[in-house]
Amino acid sequence: MRTPRPLGQSHSRRRALVTFSALLAAAVGLPGCGYSLAGRGSFLPEYIKVIGVPTFANRTTLFNLETQMTEKVRGELIGRGKYKIVPETQNVDAVLIGEITGVAVAPLTFTGQQLASRYAITMSARVSLQDQRENKLLWENPSLVFRQEYDAQSGQNATDPAAFFGQDQNALDRMTTEFARSIVSALLEAF
Repeated sequence: MRTPRPLGQSHSRRRALVTFSALLAAAVGLPGCGYSLAGRGSFLPEYIKVIGVPTFANRTTLFNLETQMTEKVRGELIGRGKYKIVPETQNVDAVLIGEITGVAVAPLTFTGQQLASRYAITMSARVSLQDQRENKLLWENPSLVFRQEYDAQSGQNATDPAAFFGQDQNALDRMTTEFARSIVSALLEAF
């Protein structure tokens, strides 16, 4: 005749075994799931070594935005250290084409005197990466949108992007830097 165990001990042991099994299954499945450390992984084919990044098209009224945006994207790609980045579209393995389609500034919060105290800036773009060797599209986002909020500088009250960025060049610099990071992360990590 078997001596019965206390109910709590058997239940606890069974729960621990189930938890351990679930963790083990998850750990075994992780290496094949495609995740990697941010900035380290890439879904691009191995033969892509040189990426051409011509100057982005600018469909906004902001002067020179395309130059600043292109330089930030090139810098972010160079910072990843895995690819040679050139401004040409010839003799490259892939070409990154970008088009800034819109920039808008809208007040978010107001002071007691009804002056804007915080703004939301939204920038949108189309970006694609074309494999030149295989002549196929590797990655595309036709409606990439980035939004940031900024505190208004004293005396600033502008919803026109050109006027806003004319008063706060640092806001444009921060915005293009973050936008470039999000483009490159999405491109290289395929998220």
